[in-house]
Amino acid sequence: MQNLLSRMPKAVAESFNDEQLNHLKLALGARSWGRHAVDIRTTLPVPFTRWRYYLVFLMGKNRRELSEREKAVSALASAALLSAFIVFCVLLGLLVLYLIKSALGINLFDNFSLGIWSEFKKLFE
Repeated sequence: MQNLLSRMPKAVAESFNDEQLNHLKLALGARSWGRHAVDIRTTLPVPFTRWRYYLVFLMGKNRRELSEREKAVSALASAALLSAFIVFCVLLGLLVLYLIKSALGINLFDNFSLGIWSEFKKLFE
């Protein structure tokens, strides 16, 4: 709190009464945007110079309100991920069905094979 008051003009800093200072302290101390699950802050020196760069890596739950554009991008990304997951599951299911068919010796077309069954058997030889 003293740091905040020291950055104000002296007349303004002295104009706060105790109740106002308490409310300021509560408001500044209860900042939910400052808590992160991962909070890594460090500085990196640049060799052979006096320069130092700072590195900040923050990760946590997004608590802010999304803009309309961010909502649209989020919906599109969710739809794309769901579609990719469904396609992956369908392809995996078809592969399992093909392997079961091949293990049972069922041939849908004479003298034709995708070669998946023979490659699968080689894994266990």
